[in-house]
Amino acid sequence: MMRSLFAVAFLCAHAADGQIRPENNAAATEIAFVSDTQQPMWVEKLFLHADHNTKATAMIFSDILEQKPRAVYLLGDVVALGFQNSKWAAVDIFLDSCHKKGILTFGLLGNHDVMGEAKKGEMNFQKRFPDHVHTGYLSVVDSIGIILLNSNFHKLSATDEARQLAWYDSTLHSLDSNPGIKGIIVACHHAPYSNSKVVGSSKPVQDHFVPSFDRSRKAVLFLTGHSHNFEYFKMKEKVFLVIGGGGGLHQPLDTSQHRLPDLAGGYKPMFHYLKLTIYPDRLHLVSRSLNKDFSGFTDSLSFDIPCIFH
Repeated sequence: MMRSLFAVAFLCAHAADGQIRPENNAAATEIAFVSDTQQPMWVEKLFLHADHNTKATAMIFSDILEQKPRAVYLLGDVVALGFQNSKWAAVDIFLDSCHKKGILTFGLLGNHDVMGEAKKGEMNFQKRFPDHVHTGYLSVVDSIGIILLNSNFHKLSATDEARQLAWYDSTLHSLDSNPGIKGIIVACHHAPYSNSKVVGSSKPVQDHFVPSFDRSRKAVLFLTGHSHNFEYFKMKEKVFLVIGGGGGLHQPLDTSQHRLPDLAGGYKPMFHYLKLTIYPDRLHLVSRSLNKDFSGFTDSLSFDIPCIFH
């Protein structure tokens, strides 16, 4: 079986025929996704507005711990500069608290995590997320496969880029063919579609990751960050969410007539994360947003995505 499937043996069982056997858990399992929890850098504050960002991240971490999901996924830009050990202090406390509560933790690399001294940044990242593979890896929770990809293409060698794409295609094919998998989530850091005036849409992600996602029968949700906003797009009847509200400085959005059609046009919280509940027949998504007065969190936007049954 593929290397990534072995890396997630603690989440699912493997039968002699090589098929994934999802856990026989309760009818509903909750997982959480958060992105862009990095501390604001001084140079960013010259252009973007700060609003108690590190406090917001701390409150998001605290709320996730209170919700106690089965697993939490950090979708890149976990810290401002991955090579600086001091930047990891708050994240280390959060990850340690997750482990003590039995919450599984997974991460993928964002641009800030490998900014500056890339090798040291990736080494620090790997210490915190030992299951991470920089050319893509797989997590399986219940009947859902979650593919975590590296969209820092400028940091990948040509060999690693080819290896990741080959692995990605073969993993999608394997999951599509597996009767134990009802749905697939694909995640990377850079958003293929975004109206952010700062980072915009990632053409490399559109070219490298989206076509295989579109072709996959069971791939139902594409999750990213990088744009420090909540954005909701439907392309070819598939859902693309940007959930970059983990604490980075809020980015202005294109509001012109040329903007991409955002289905969450009226929902633009400063800070937020995504809670996802796996039901036997669907995924239930809830965006938990931090109240403007920092008084707590509200389940502000929710919707369902049907899953494949055969």
